[in-house]
Amino acid sequence: MAKRHNKCTSRSFTYTSHLIVAETIDMNNKMIYTIDKLFASDWRQIRAIYCEGIATGQATFETKPPTWKQWDTNHLSICRFVARSGNKVIAWAALSPVSQRGCYKGVAEVSLYVGTSYRGQGVGKALMQALIEGSERCAIWTLQGSTFPENMASLHLQKIFGFRLVGRRKLIACHYGIWRDTIIMERRRNYVQKN
Repeated sequence: MAKRHNKCTSRSFTYTSHLIVAETIDMNNKMIYTIDKLFASDWRQIRAIYCEGIATGQATFETKPPTWKQWDTNHLSICRFVARSGNKVIAWAALSPVSQRGCYKGVAEVSLYVGTSYRGQGVGKALMQALIEGSERCAIWTLQGSTFPENMASLHLQKIFGFRLVGRRKLIACHYGIWRDTIIMERRRNYVQKN
């Protein structure tokens, strides 16, 4: 078990087969959470967190949450994680394919949502770490983010984890009657296996 410490948090990561479990204790607020596998039974709580993201107007072009079936179909079956505090899901992360073409099978778009009450406490960092490590074990060679330029927290998180700026898509889609830009960021793994 590898342990990392800083002045206000203690975080430990345990690697169990294909599952990353991270326990974090915030020394000031006594918050404990675990990074765990996402299950269909978590959907009600995942949907609620997604709705909080939609309500910000800065997290997604979506204006209403999908059904479980739609969400499940649109996300890869690998690398689905939640942060749990007790029995409560406080954040989630998953990957979506960027294309159905076989040549892009190792490229995935990141979705990561943190519940309103838990933002700014390192939960997003723990989930991003789990996604990166999980994706590399599952032969994903590029992670991509498509983010509103106003969503500084998401862009900052991506930058912390080595995502690089690819470009800005100008007026790419209409959101609540307003044409919006997105910033495309990507993180390429250090080693890509050749066919």
